[in-house]
Amino acid sequence: MKRLRVYVDTSVFGGCFDPEFAEWSNALMDDFRSGQFALVLSDVTATEVAVAPEPVQELFSELLDLADSHPVTEEALELLRAYESHHILGRRFRNDMLHVAIATVAEVDVVVSWNFRHIVRLDKIRLFNGVSLELGYKALTICSPREVASHGKED
Repeated sequence: MKRLRVYVDTSVFGGCFDPEFAEWSNALMDDFRSGQFALVLSDVTATEVAVAPEPVQELFSELLDLADSHPVTEEALELLRAYESHHILGRRFRNDMLHVAIATVAEVDVVVSWNFRHIVRLDKIRLFNGVSLELGYKALTICSPREVASHGKED
């Protein structure tokens, strides 16, 4: 059976060290370590993690060898510009849109984030997917680690 390709944004790595999100973020990281899911990252995540606290950087470095990492391509930038022209988010939140654009172009199965303000929010998901579908891409599933992490269960 094909492993799900899971794009993880920076908030999930930081969530491993936040009491509110640690249980689910760490369970998802364990799923990547065990090979349950295929980890997908981007240069955007790497850039954001570079200024994160040291434990976040160390975790990212540990999992980088397991990951399929994607650069910021012209195709992703074109999709980003389409998101911007539809005013999905303000320019200040360009990286949030770029995470979704890269994941869309990479044809991942799911985007995982703790960013409930800009990414994991039904109205934003519908807007991202509407623009993506209009341009010929498939719709993305976007959710938090809580909906994805297995906690080692086989059910």
